[in-house]
Amino acid sequence: MMTKVPLTVKGAELLRSELHQLKTVERPSVIAAIQEARSHGDLSENAEYDAAKERQSFIEGRIVEVESKLANAQIIDPAHLDADGRCVFGATVELEEVDSREIVTYQIVGDDEADIKNNKISISSPIARALIGKYSGDVAEVKAPGGIKEYEILDVKYL
Repeated sequence: MMTKVPLTVKGAELLRSELHQLKTVERPSVIAAIQEARSHGDLSENAEYDAAKERQSFIEGRIVEVESKLANAQIIDPAHLDADGRCVFGATVELEEVDSREIVTYQIVGDDEADIKNNKISISSPIARALIGKYSGDVAEVKAPGGIKEYEILDVKYL
């Protein structure tokens, strides 16, 4: 029994579109490449054939992986959360780093969706773990490589 993996609605959409691309574009193109390479005769010294078979193996493995993630996903729409202002999975949190006064905004997402460039942090990251369950006005302590960092939670939104 696999545990449910939390995923935002957007994260699930991205996985579904990747799966569609893999099945309708990547898989047929690699099959065609294998057939083309086969038509060149001797497969024992055929680099194109080897590369195509390797690519096929990767594509099939990724299809299984994405299907499994979607099958085990607990899809959460942040806009429908009723968490009374608490930091929870899917929430968008505005923080102020206590020492530097720097203000940052992060959305807490699943491991597959995490993308720091787009301010999406993984639920399993130290900062997200420190935020979960806290409210606006609370201070979260995060163990960072340079010591403890404190973040005051300015706002929690469910977008």
